[in-house]
Amino acid sequence: MKYWLRNLPAVFLAVLLATGATKSFDPTGRCPGRDLKGIHYAMDFLTQSNKRCAGDPEDASKAILATGKNVIIIGGGDTGADCLGTSHRQKAASVHQFEILPQPPAERAPATPWPMWPLQLRVESSHEEGGVREWALATARFEGDAAGNVKKLHANRVGPAPKFEPIKGTDFVLDADLVLLAMGFTGPVQPGLIQSAGLKLDQRGNIATENYQSSIPGVFAAGDARRGQSLVVWAIAEGRQAAAAANEYLRR
Repeated sequence: MKYWLRNLPAVFLAVLLATGATKSFDPTGRCPGRDLKGIHYAMDFLTQSNKRCAGDPEDASKAILATGKNVIIIGGGDTGADCLGTSHRQKAASVHQFEILPQPPAERAPATPWPMWPLQLRVESSHEEGGVREWALATARFEGDAAGNVKKLHANRVGPAPKFEPIKGTDFVLDADLVLLAMGFTGPVQPGLIQSAGLKLDQRGNIATENYQSSIPGVFAAGDARRGQSLVVWAIAEGRQAAAAANEYLRR
């Protein structure tokens, strides 16, 4: 990988990297029982489902399926909603979605007037299909069976940010056969292409660019890999702008 990225004229005149920002944020790593089987990152679950729907070959022994299981999704954002919808499609026995932040107001909060991104409750089509949404909750620990499979999730209600302090007497336990971690992302995955090519990164760990061109001439980056995790509309816009920058580079 490093060879052909650094020797582009011998292979391609230009390359555009749009690999996304899929390095998962995982504060549950400190929770007892985090290493139990049945606890997975959301992207592993969703990517596998997409490949399955596309008819790609699959190793059944490594399949992550919600079918007939009590599913708990930790994270209340778009990725969590995708997990919720996919779990419905796979006919989960039950689905709970947790968010550590308090429930947003039904209407735009006065603290976020236009054109700011509104603090407001959003209901995706996945939520309309079912499942239980809970706010102001934090995971305390996971409990498993003798075979090392996750079976229970221990949680508690918490106070407001930034401390999210546990509220005394609010502990509870839920059945959990599959736990999906959808708490956000911390940038592009660096081991592999980014590290082997020696691409320079910005202060946030994203691919550093100037007019969408990376530190390697002829190698461009766009979307989440360049700007960090964001909305798909940004990825579309950046793809177009990066293509224009690559075209300018090729016409020199």
